[in-house]
Amino acid sequence: MPDQEPADQLASNIRQLNSKITALQTTVRLTGLRDALEDLTTSVNGLTPRIKDTRARGYVFGKEMEGKAATLAHQWTTLRIEINNRIEQETYLLQSALRPIEQQLAELNAISAVPYQARPFYDRLSQAVENLSGKVSAAENNIRGMYNALQGEVNRIIASLTRIDWLLAQVAEASFQLLAAEGAIMAVKAVWVKDGKEDSSDPRGVLYLTDQRLIFEQKQEIATKKVLFIATQKEKVQRALFAVPLALIEKTEARKQGLLGHEDYIYITFTSGAPMANAQLHIDGQDCNEWQGLIGRARTGDFDQERAVPVDQAATEKVRTAPTKCPSCNAPISTPILRGMTSIKCAYCGTVIPL
Repeated sequence: MPDQEPADQLASNIRQLNSKITALQTTVRLTGLRDALEDLTTSVNGLTPRIKDTRARGYVFGKEMEGKAATLAHQWTTLRIEINNRIEQETYLLQSALRPIEQQLAELNAISAVPYQARPFYDRLSQAVENLSGKVSAAENNIRGMYNALQGEVNRIIASLTRIDWLLAQVAEASFQLLAAEGAIMAVKAVWVKDGKEDSSDPRGVLYLTDQRLIFEQKQEIATKKVLFIATQKEKVQRALFAVPLALIEKTEARKQGLLGHEDYIYITFTSGAPMANAQLHIDGQDCNEWQGLIGRARTGDFDQERAVPVDQAATEKVRTAPTKCPSCNAPISTPILRGMTSIKCAYCGTVIPL
């Protein structure tokens, strides 16, 4: 009986070794890499039609996307051939290294009932399996290194397109309309914190940044009836609570708050003429520093350089030649005039002035 436990343990080890070698029969063919290459090919080939769809839905920025997609497709066509050749070479070498291991495994299984013979045989074979597993991992890492940079570029474009898809979906179902010459840049889920401390009464919705305005749209279900603090009736509320021209933004500040600084806030100070002096917005799922940068670039007109669809010159000309004084009361026009506006209203006498 004293020898029974080691014999049982050895038998268990041999069964595990059989399983490892069975797995190796798949991994030496580098199947995972082959699948990864197919997935990457699908992703690369899908970029151009996805960008085309994005344009059709109204996204006018990121003019470099088409060129990047075409360049990546061209690079991948050449690189994929090189990688496939490398995979075939490595597969041949690894399969050649596996064959003697498979032969030795058959011999080990034949003597497995004799522990004193099987133990040293098992130890040598186990080490050979570990060595081959290491070679498989090294081959996979080396081959992945051949396309990691391209994969990263593809992933970045896909991530950007995913955010743009969400932006366009929100714009399509918004309660407001963009101006005729206005382009949506980005959108994010947000809470408008009204009194400095967020609570359940603060409106929740979507913060939009366009090349002309910053817009917050409340978009939430609000309880209209409660029983024992449980909502039994709800009403969907969707309405734009503010739409401020970028020209009326004086300053933006990004702040990381909350536990461990994981909550993103944007603090906005407006100039005179805006509907409020400031706004505090808790954004969800995007970085506040990125948003501060986006708002800054939009304010300086930087996104006009990234347009795939040029700015409508007629709309630009209307802004340039717009009246500076009200024709009725001669008061100065204080409201910023945006591209796509068809008229403005005098803040003093209420006269509607066509553009």
